[in-house]
Amino acid sequence: MPITIPKEQRQRAVESIERYFRENMDDPIGNVAAGSLLGFFLEEIGPLVYNQAVTDVQGRLQARVMEVDVEVHEPEFTYWHKFDRRR
Repeated sequence: MPITIPKEQRQRAVESIERYFRENMDDPIGNVAAGSLLGFFLEEIGPLVYNQAVTDVQGRLQARVMEVDVEVHEPEFTYWHKFDRRR
């Protein structure tokens, strides 16, 4: 499954890459080259980041599922307890 980003965010990412090159490299990078570089990163590095995020979410969800019994547990056979307290 290829990683895609919405058009507006892609444009902002390209602008960010262009700025990074302007401020940190000897040669600036053009819009087309920055877009190509972004495409490379999305295809080559993006899955690594995506897979790690999925792994992190799975861990958090599993931890939450393990807590469900504590959060939603209801004691059983409590009807008679209310009468026993009255005596």
